[in-house]
Amino acid sequence: MKRIGLGARIRSLFSGGKIDEALIENLEDILIEADVGSRLAAEIVADVEAMAGRSADRSEILQALTRRMSESLHAITLEPAPDAPLTLYLVLGVNGTGKTTSCAKLARYYRDECGVNGVVLAAGDTFRAAAVQQLVTHGERLGIRVVQQGQNADPAAVIFDALESAKSRGERLVIADTAGRMHTRTDLVGQLAKIDKVVRRQIDPAHYRKIMVIDSTTGQNGFQQAELFHEAVGVDAAILAKYDSTAKGGIAVQISRSLGIPFAFLGTGEGYEHLLRFSAETYLNRLIGDMESSEIDDDAPA
Repeated sequence: MKRIGLGARIRSLFSGGKIDEALIENLEDILIEADVGSRLAAEIVADVEAMAGRSADRSEILQALTRRMSESLHAITLEPAPDAPLTLYLVLGVNGTGKTTSCAKLARYYRDECGVNGVVLAAGDTFRAAAVQQLVTHGERLGIRVVQQGQNADPAAVIFDALESAKSRGERLVIADTAGRMHTRTDLVGQLAKIDKVVRRQIDPAHYRKIMVIDSTTGQNGFQQAELFHEAVGVDAAILAKYDSTAKGGIAVQISRSLGIPFAFLGTGEGYEHLLRFSAETYLNRLIGDMESSEIDDDAPA
């Protein structure tokens, strides 16, 4: 099944050349549907109206749109400090977002592309037995050690063990998965707060980061999830997973602008290597830049 990407919809809108009230309304609707946020959508529309009054051409308007969105995006580079004896990346997110797979992608990225010696995975999503086994399988495929205790184990204890064993082995980076499904918000906050407390006793806070995985296809649900986790424990960075330039990809702009959360990576496919360091330019080129095809295969790997 094919679906039209945001960039193709915007370019199609301007293909007629005439910028009138109907076009402006359609543009605002498209931007809101793409989850860039109503406030930014209104600002972009105001810019387009002003440029139309100056007889700006299509390319100028698209450049202005890109610039406006870029100004709202924040990027961050995450890499263990060379002098840090041990670093922990705690990976957060709702189940189904690609969280556990993102842990494996991060492990491969830091070992193979950043040259970090001693990368360890911690199976802290003990709420689901499938999540523990999934991470173990990733570890076996990648040749990366996984610390686990099985389903229903205390996730804080799993991460504690991972940190202690990493210290004893001289390993430098622990990437810990966490549960993404709780019966109530109180459960979620309580478990994450306990993990956070344990971690802060074991590691220098300067070398501890909480990274949230956002599924780019979930739209406003993704924003609400980011808001919940950010309020609960404070999110230091985000990964935009399953990113394929579809109409919902604009959620990163809204999260970054409204919550101040910077993005560190883009997940662009199923393979371990399909993890790109986030940059506003790369993200926006995929979202609204010129693409060879104006349609996206709905059955393609995400």
